[in-house]
Amino acid sequence: MNIVTTPHSVLDMATRAMDRTPDPRLRTVMQSLTRHLHAFVQEVKLTEEEFERALGFIVAIGQASGEKKNEVVLAADLLGVSTLVALLNNQDPQGESPAALLGPFWRANAPVCDAGESIARSETPGMPLEVSGTVRNSAGQPVAGATVDVWQASPVGLYENQDESQEDMNLRGRFETDAEGRFRLRTVRPAGYPVPTDGPCGELLRAQQRHPNRPAHLHFMVSKPGHKVLITQVFADDDENLESDPVFGVTRRLIGRFEPQEGTGLARLQHDFVLEPGEMKFPHPPIP
Repeated sequence: MNIVTTPHSVLDMATRAMDRTPDPRLRTVMQSLTRHLHAFVQEVKLTEEEFERALGFIVAIGQASGEKKNEVVLAADLLGVSTLVALLNNQDPQGESPAALLGPFWRANAPVCDAGESIARSETPGMPLEVSGTVRNSAGQPVAGATVDVWQASPVGLYENQDESQEDMNLRGRFETDAEGRFRLRTVRPAGYPVPTDGPCGELLRAQQRHPNRPAHLHFMVSKPGHKVLITQVFADDDENLESDPVFGVTRRLIGRFEPQEGTGLARLQHDFVLEPGEMKFPHPPIP
């Protein structure tokens, strides 16, 4: 009889119930997930109170998500899952630029900008930063007409959707590479910032005695038809939190040189990107 008899018998029944799933990939993923979940529950001997609290956390991260933040994405980031998925799916076999997690603050349809234009649209005090680089393919050839989408937190550590004093789409912009694959833009030097801690993810960090502070960085999304979309970040080389990023996003090749220019009051970042051949497929925006 197909009836539960022991705790261990539940797993076999649950996985067999999924055998008729028409989509083979969905069947594989869900059966594997179920096996791992059951093994986890057995290993830690999960109590009913702990199970109830876990369900409450899942409900809470959904309820805490909205136009200002995506707590579900943040939870995946804090558990290292987002970085793991990015690294597993972007192995850069031909020397392509390393990928990084998308993060919870990317917005689609940032303003289209001219070469050299500033993305600091509202009153955004801070050290001026000039950013430039070249986009190439895996053969080392320049990629003309690529779109370089850049976004960042302000020098006080807030993205524009978190800060009412910033203009809509401040510190966001899309630039097109020229015939030599080059791009350039102006902005202000970003600051490190704490991930949102006013929701269930913040409670989790406090319970684990982990700090919430991400190192200063710029986000980039580089795209061109015929190439896989590159989602990455470039981190300031002098930030004290490079080795303790709460979302585990820093890899050695993602550390850039934010060089102060003596006597000018500004800094420069020069960073090149190499695209991988593939489908130009964009992620779903975490926030509107």
